[in-house]
Amino acid sequence: MAERQEQTAPDAVMTRIGQVVMLHHAGDREEARHRFLDLWAEIGEDGDPLHRCTLAHYMADTHDDPSDELAWDLRALTAAEELTDDRLAEHESTLAVRALYPSLHLNLAADYVKLDRSDAARTHLRRARGAAESLADDSYGDGVRAAISRLELRLGEGGSSGTGGWGPPRQRP
Repeated sequence: MAERQEQTAPDAVMTRIGQVVMLHHAGDREEARHRFLDLWAEIGEDGDPLHRCTLAHYMADTHDDPSDELAWDLRALTAAEELTDDRLAEHESTLAVRALYPSLHLNLAADYVKLDRSDAARTHLRRARGAAESLADDSYGDGVRAAISRLELRLGEGGSSGTGGWGPPRQRP
């Protein structure tokens, strides 16, 4: 029974990351960046991969310099590669590690576009599209697939690099 309660107990670090994300979304980008850096110092380069992946993923969005954004997105991908489905299930039982990759590669593709490195952008865009098969048919999955399609159009890929023609989300009458 105690083991079961331990697994369902909230993850304090993920809660703190979520609070900083809300601060960022409320418009205080600089304060969010400072708080993320403080959390990163606590977690450390060798800390829990889920914490590092999540924090780095959101930290990237607080940067104006595309090189800094890329560095944080690469940290997120590196941490995701260390993450196991079992560890992720401790936090969110409906999410699998493979469902993180479409968004992580999409972010890297967008970073490389900003840095005018179109070959690297296309490589990560193809990886995002290939990994998108693991996404559920829900609003999150639809949003990621739509973002992949938009970036493909911007890069002139036109969706030819993967299977299926997603197109924009359907509009309801």
